[in-house]
Amino acid sequence: MSTATTTTTKWAIDPTHSEVSFKVKHLVISTVTGYFKSFDASVETESEDFEGANISFSADIASISTNQSDRDNHLKSADFFDAEKFPKMTFSGILNGNTLEGDLTIKGVTKTVSLDVDFGGVVEDPYGQTKAGFEIEGKISRKEYGLMWNAVTEAGSVVVSDQVKIIVNAQVIKQ
Repeated sequence: MSTATTTTTKWAIDPTHSEVSFKVKHLVISTVTGYFKSFDASVETESEDFEGANISFSADIASISTNQSDRDNHLKSADFFDAEKFPKMTFSGILNGNTLEGDLTIKGVTKTVSLDVDFGGVVEDPYGQTKAGFEIEGKISRKEYGLMWNAVTEAGSVVVSDQVKIIVNAQVIKQ
């Protein structure tokens, strides 16, 4: 009898071809988009289709950007992410089909989340590197992670909605 050996392939994030963003309703009438400019991710897989891949991700909270410095500083403060006390947001999960399920930790609170994945495939770039691409989306409740700050307008509208949409466009490089 022969025993089959499985080899794990490691992939690293290509930060120049990836982005981590979020969208949240402001005053119920418009949407604010933000980004994490500094992040890292790694993938370990045993197959080219990434089924069962282990995915780890972290973002530096201090790198948050909404293109408005006062708002960014407020998001980094204890009212929201408390970047000084909780400098990173992390995720660790497994890809099953078109679903990435795992543990998301924000501000010291860990919850299981399920994200939708669109696998773009695997290609070799002009420099001989093997790359894979993914679009990942999902929604979370910011209040479940202790991001409780809010205000109410005179008309009774909330300033910041509870629901946050997460959008990740990721390209990884085979190591």
